[in-house]
Amino acid sequence: MTDSNNIIDVQQIQGLIPHRYPFLLVDRIVELVEGKSAVGLKNVTINEPHFQGHFPSFPIMPGVLIVEAMAQTAGSLVVKTLGEKAEGKIVFFMSVEEAKFRKPVVPGDALYIHIEIIKGRGAIWKFKGVAKVDDKVHAEAVFTAMIMNEDGSKPDL
Repeated sequence: MTDSNNIIDVQQIQGLIPHRYPFLLVDRIVELVEGKSAVGLKNVTINEPHFQGHFPSFPIMPGVLIVEAMAQTAGSLVVKTLGEKAEGKIVFFMSVEEAKFRKPVVPGDALYIHIEIIKGRGAIWKFKGVAKVDDKVHAEAVFTAMIMNEDGSKPDL
């Protein structure tokens, strides 16, 4: 683990990315190395709205939401890395590749989302994400994102 200067709480995350309940899927960034990597934490609870229908008799976190949690962790990493240049910008998915879902994520799990920057140049960034519970891999994906201005135009980075 890193020192507390690298821990980002939920209020700070909301200052980095625009997501809000019920779609904010990262509770804390527990480790961050600007320009390199981050580890996000999602505390999975039965109170989340998707568990009402996915699936009532065996609630599991949808895989697409696990990948979204990866993207939100990656977006927080990019914004922290770019600093002032990222103000007024939004990070959008471009592609998801090599997604694998190995074990279900269920209420009560502490989902640790490990993100590594594969490459980042200008507005285009590529990441490797691995989601773990109790140090066991539950999901992984490689994905690409683009940083855009809030009006949808390309930024000067």
